[in-house]
Amino acid sequence: MVIGCWAFAQQPISTLQKHELFGRAQGTTYTITYFAPTQSISQSSVDSIFNVIDQSMSLYKADSEILKFNDPKTLKLVLDPHMLRVIKESFKMHKESNGLFDITVMPLVSLWGFGPKKIEGIPDSLEVKEALKTVGMDKLKLRGKTLKKKVKGVEIDLNGIAQGYTVDVLHDFLLANKVQDFIVEVGGEIRAHGIKPDGGTFKVLVQRPEKDSQGESYILNLNNKSVTTSGSYEKFRKVKDYRFSHHMDPKTGYPLKSQTISVTVVANSAMEADAYDNIFMAMKPKDAISFANSKNIIDIYLMYLEDGQVKEAQSSGFQKYLLAD
Repeated sequence: MVIGCWAFAQQPISTLQKHELFGRAQGTTYTITYFAPTQSISQSSVDSIFNVIDQSMSLYKADSEILKFNDPKTLKLVLDPHMLRVIKESFKMHKESNGLFDITVMPLVSLWGFGPKKIEGIPDSLEVKEALKTVGMDKLKLRGKTLKKKVKGVEIDLNGIAQGYTVDVLHDFLLANKVQDFIVEVGGEIRAHGIKPDGGTFKVLVQRPEKDSQGESYILNLNNKSVTTSGSYEKFRKVKDYRFSHHMDPKTGYPLKSQTISVTVVANSAMEADAYDNIFMAMKPKDAISFANSKNIIDIYLMYLEDGQVKEAQSSGFQKYLLAD
């Protein structure tokens, strides 16, 4: 995960002042740092944005729109503007990743104990096989603003993309309120715009799993970019001697088995970065690097295991974001 971001002016060389907002939302924390002549963004306006998005896509809010769709009795739902944008992007990412990104894994997420309901133990092969009957984005159809289930029992989980989307909404909100220089972070998903009053870029400290115990990390310069990091170390369960990640394989129904320990993605939007980090976790490291290089709009840094050794790799454009020694 991204473990820190900061913004500061070395000297007050303009009328812009530093303002910060902190809070808890979406089961995590958020920080907004911006530069403006006065404190023009209120805490209540930010909290209102989180509330609206949670009402749309939170699996933990009893009357949310996503839970209405996931109700077994529901066969179709007219989507609100927030969920509509996220669903459209999800279909795009599903196609680009040849099915690796799949929002219908909710039955598997629940089965393996990562959903709102606490689960003890692990499922057997018959339970996994049964759950797979409702998994697959070919079982969904989006027509206009209406999302339909082709198969009864389909459930969706937007956690792999919605938090990044939230960062983008906050980004757009700040710009709409004439704030040009800021950095937004929600649960480690980050997007920066503009520069600091001293002319410097916003900088983000990113942890390197397996390396941080030695004090090793790296710093990224963000110039109108987003960054997210995903890893198998972030969220997992351990049952007896079986340790498994929250990343689900929509094809097998089992937790993803990946060489990749972590992936950091730099993209234009936080929603893109958030979705892509899930995709790259599911890819072989070499394939992930090739994919990122072919896209030419995203850059990635990987840590992965090979022959018992921790190795690192990065796309051809990632170096330009690293803070020079």
